Amino acid sequence: MKVADALYYSLILFGTLFTPPAIAQTGSTHKRAQQAFDKAGSQLSNLQYELAILSLEEAISFDAGFAAAYQQLGDVYRKQRNYEMAARNYRTVIQLDSVLTPLTWFGLGESLLLTGSYQDGLAALKRYRDTPGLDANGKRVVDKYITDCEFSITAIGNPTSFSPRNPGPAINSPYDEYFPRVTADQQTIIFTRKKDNRENFFESSRDSSGAWREASFLKGQINSDLYNEGAHCISPDGKYLFFTGCNRPDGIGSCDIYVSRREGDQWGKPHNLGSPINTRGWEAQPALAADGRTLYFVSNRHGGQGGYDIWRTSLKDNGQWEEPQNLGPAINTSYDESSPYIHADNRTLYFVSNGWPGLGDKDIFKSKMDTNGNWAQPINLGYPINDHHEQSALTVSMNGAQAFFSTRRPDAIGGLDIYTFQLAETFRPEPVAYLKGIIVDAENNHPLQAEVTVTEIVSNRVLYNEQADYEDGSFLAPLPFGKTYALHINQPGYLFFSENYPLDDSAQINDAYEIRIPLSRIKVGKSETLSNIFFETDRYTLLPASKSDLDQLVGFLNLNTHVRVEIGGHTDNTGSEAHNQQLSENRAKSVYDYLIRAGISALRLSFKGYGQSQPIAGNDTPEGRQLNRRTDFKIIE
Repeated sequence: MKVADALYYSLILFGTLFTPPAIAQTGSTHKRAQQAFDKAGSQLSNLQYELAILSLEEAISFDAGFAAAYQQLGDVYRKQRNYEMAARNYRTVIQLDSVLTPLTWFGLGESLLLTGSYQDGLAALKRYRDTPGLDANGKRVVDKYITDCEFSITAIGNPTSFSPRNPGPAINSPYDEYFPRVTADQQTIIFTRKKDNRENFFESSRDSSGAWREASFLKGQINSDLYNEGAHCISPDGKYLFFTGCNRPDGIGSCDIYVSRREGDQWGKPHNLGSPINTRGWEAQPALAADGRTLYFVSNRHGGQGGYDIWRTSLKDNGQWEEPQNLGPAINTSYDESSPYIHADNRTLYFVSNGWPGLGDKDIFKSKMDTNGNWAQPINLGYPINDHHEQSALTVSMNGAQAFFSTRRPDAIGGLDIYTFQLAETFRPEPVAYLKGIIVDAENNHPLQAEVTVTEIVSNRVLYNEQADYEDGSFLAPLPFGKTYALHINQPGYLFFSENYPLDDSAQINDAYEIRIPLSRIKVGKSETLSNIFFETDRYTLLPASKSDLDQLVGFLNLNTHVRVEIGGHTDNTGSEAHNQQLSENRAKSVYDYLIRAGISALRLSFKGYGQSQPIAGNDTPEGRQLNRRTDFKIIE
């Protein structure tokens, strides 16, 4: 699922696959050499490149000084991306006839750049840049190449830390493997394997020792025998797979974005995301943000910066996708951008580009979005992560330390292999932890498809709002590390659940905060603690951080209009019993008053202070006293 290489603009721009008139006039005095050369010209016109190579080699065999034949041979090899052979032939042209055509210097410079010979490539490109009468497009391309050479020379002189590890034959094969995507818990990897020019998905999971099991063909209805599937992303919980499908019967354009849901151990029938994401053009390489509602993808649709661009869309409350927005010139260039990966911090974007200064072909870049939604200048991940070869999709673990990508290396099992490596601190995103839970009925342990909401307490900003899985009641919410979050679970007919989680324990980075949540049915006498109600010490004025729980309680009462509740206040045993009794009653009344102001009828509410009379933990530790200082609500009718 590779995008077209914008650097081939140069081939069209300079017409290097067809002999320019000035070169054609510089023929061979050897009749058979000239005949073979002319034959090659006809074959090139019919795009018969392999036959043209044979004809040009025949021409050279008859006339070893036939500079135009070497020039044409270099052009054909460059078209086939065989840059080493191209450079060899261009050097011969320069030895035989250095003024045959200025295009020799351009072809040599490009070929040397794309084989990593940056110093020599820079000299050749500068020689071409001095060509009199060079037009604006020619200057644009050669200037871009010169910038790449200069950047590469500096990057090689300042290498970044990089120790890639091949996970071995469980993942990699003699064929090409690429686009690795890993679930948030790093227990499952799904990737594309290309065999016999056919792309399909494969999947592997870790065993109890952490080793990858042998990858197997993805089960279900995604893979097909007739079409290519690849360039995908997985939702953090591993339940949804967004992928690229090309030339399918239900397609809108040449390649479209589809989604499939995991059903048990099988993937269900793919669904075309349709308009406005897919168009009659080319849409591919989706990347889903951790919130499950923002999708990045690549398209060549009208309105971009040029070539292939990265776009973004969000899911509306009605289940429809918004009109996609181009990420703009801060990310996209007039060349090609591809393979977006948005980290779970929702701020750090990794992508591939041949437009920003790089080491020759497509390089991996990082950009971070600020609090105003603006993207920073992309940073090249440097050498040797990037080199003169084409790099592809990067995936980064939740804690930002480990990266997965595919590349060609001497230790590869075959072709493109998937590798993993420790990402240098400079290129890491913000660390992310996550809540991983299962919601069940407290009476029968049956899973519940309840609504899960996670709110950052200080800002009262909702970061996650999704339904738990209808099959097993599970959910997974990636959250920026270092903050405290309120978790609320709502299900019609049940008491809502409230708890807070301070995700600030460095030992928990990259680990799940795993919880099991039994929801109680609404019954008289049942109560639930409001874990996110906060007061100043020895006071009863509600603090702003209480808003998430208060609003959840309002929502619960509006949803269940037949219930009547009592708000209860409780304290620890610090201070006198009389003081604690009055404090607990005042605190319960503060919540009661908030509900009245929110429109809940006073006929459905009551409040009571219990002081220190109903502890749920010992008062001999700070942790126990904190548990006893609580506010709850009880169903009384």
